[in-house]
Amino acid sequence: MPQPVLDSASRSATSSHRILSYVDAVREATDLEMACDPAVIVFGLDVDDPKAIQGTVRGLLEKYGPERVFGTPLSEDAMTGTAVGMALAGLRPIHVHIRMDFLMLAMNQLVNVAAKCRYMYGGQVHVPLVVRAMIGKSWGQGAQHSQGLHSFFMHVPGLKVVAPSTPYDAKGCLSAAVRDDDPVIYVEHRLLHFQSGPVPPERYQVWPGKARITAKGNDLTIVGISYMQIECLRAQRLLARIGIHAEVIDPIWLSPLDIDTIAASVEKTGRLLVVDNGWTNCGAAAEIVAQIGEKLAPLRDLRLKRMGFAPVTCPTTPALEELFYPNARTIAAQARNLVEGAETGWLPEIPEELQTTAFKGPF
Repeated sequence: MPQPVLDSASRSATSSHRILSYVDAVREATDLEMACDPAVIVFGLDVDDPKAIQGTVRGLLEKYGPERVFGTPLSEDAMTGTAVGMALAGLRPIHVHIRMDFLMLAMNQLVNVAAKCRYMYGGQVHVPLVVRAMIGKSWGQGAQHSQGLHSFFMHVPGLKVVAPSTPYDAKGCLSAAVRDDDPVIYVEHRLLHFQSGPVPPERYQVWPGKARITAKGNDLTIVGISYMQIECLRAQRLLARIGIHAEVIDPIWLSPLDIDTIAASVEKTGRLLVVDNGWTNCGAAAEIVAQIGEKLAPLRDLRLKRMGFAPVTCPTTPALEELFYPNARTIAAQARNLVEGAETGWLPEIPEELQTTAFKGPF
């Protein structure tokens, strides 16, 4: 049976001395689930490669053998169909896609088959499939390798979507996704792989349905999705230096979305800035802003803003990437404008302790 999420006291007691990287948290969750249930298997492009998907599957092939851990041909549609069939037959596959961009080749399998089976067969079948997919910039991979397309999947009933930003949530959300009887799109931003944080050694789950307040404040609410949570927390510290106290929220699960936690914060602050790793048009940020507007506009005056990709293709050069992707400076600047109700022209400098973690490549 699934383990309950550890409460804060238990987390503190078990994890205060134990720091893991995001990569190791994903690997540990996979290992624990495979040890617990022989139906859990891992496969995908380069899963058996020595680089082990940035280390997230390192050692699993040696431990569980090639029947449970194996690489696949470069055929996303066929392999995703195979994953759906495995799930329908009683396995709990974790299908690893190095880049979310190429999930587009498997959209029919995911949207028309995996997401629909439970409904079409009256609840008699389940598709306990986890699809791991990486998003985000790296070092200039540009148009076809940097896209955040998670909002495509948020749009589809029958699919769950999760985008953990911390090692703790990376482990707990992956474990919850494996235990879930519905298909889950598990979104990993490349730059998060090199974040570190406290992670309990026990098997635990971070289930859908609850966002997390990561910083308290009364002046405005900032929601950061996936890696943008890191940039939003950096922005929160920049804002605090000029006396603006932002409340920062990590939604964690994008579908189902915990809009109530966000709404409670915005009802208090009256101002909302949502920062995404995708395009703003029809994106995750747009959905959150729309729901908050519908929920709170009758109750109080609101100031709402979304940030994400500009309506152009993901660029390749570092100079263009600096302009294209939100960062702590631009987030803080937009937040101040929102609080003051006018363009201030403020663009803070980033102190050394808030510098962005460098990407280490190659995927």
